[in-house]
Amino acid sequence: MDLTTASDLVPRARAIGDALVLAVRGEVDLHNSPELRTEILDLIEKHSPKRLVLNLTEVPYMDSSAFAVLVESLRRLRAVGGKVCLVGLQPRVRGLLEISRLQTIFTVAESEEQALAR
Repeated sequence: MDLTTASDLVPRARAIGDALVLAVRGEVDLHNSPELRTEILDLIEKHSPKRLVLNLTEVPYMDSSAFAVLVESLRRLRAVGGKVCLVGLQPRVRGLLEISRLQTIFTVAESEEQALAR
């Protein structure tokens, strides 16, 4: 089921079973990470997913404030036994995730289909 979003950062959101699949677009930094946080947490609150799949194919860069939003989302999901899966990591984002060692706490998949199958 397609969901309505109020943010250009999240142009597409879908509920699939117990999962929310969000497409994120553009660079995410200190200036717009609060918008991403609001959108993600609102969707989690409204739909109570067990899994959050974030498709980052169209995200060339994320700074530490964006990673903080992802960690907060993960904490919310883990509180109810859920998980967050990151899909389509661009080289720069993947590198930053690895440098910060955050790839150890998130599930990383190559496609939405792979993420939903986990």
